[in-house]
Amino acid sequence: MFRGNFPAKIDGQGRIKIPSAHRKILAADYGAELFVTSLTGQNVLIYPLHEWGKLEAKLLEPPKMLPGKVKFLRNTSYYGQLARVDRQGRVLIQPHLREAAGVEREEVDVMGQLNYLEVWNRSRFEKVLDTDPYTDEDSISLADIGI
Repeated sequence: MFRGNFPAKIDGQGRIKIPSAHRKILAADYGAELFVTSLTGQNVLIYPLHEWGKLEAKLLEPPKMLPGKVKFLRNTSYYGQLARVDRQGRVLIQPHLREAAGVEREEVDVMGQLNYLEVWNRSRFEKVLDTDPYTDEDSISLADIGI
């Protein structure tokens, strides 16, 4: 499972070097094939292709034309691209996703989200933390599911 936050940088060709802790998990559990996408354009989501395949299988289940499914597929297809981790541990992020997420040649944070990675422009993520803080209501909702 992917855990923690590791700083990284986008290089001049638009590639991110996956932090070594996350790269070890990819190599051991998933392999080099990835799906790089976003749902909103605010950040970059990096899914091992195996995990993305599980999501696709759920999306194929009826009802297929559920508005949320249609939007999810529309957005992830627009921003998405198959990718492969190269020998140096780098992954290409397509140009219009880099621009939308504000990660062009930037310091970024790569955060483990259990079965996928999130890449954030650091200042953008700090604004999210400020505007959407963890609250008592969040704790209650997690307690409801046993966390």
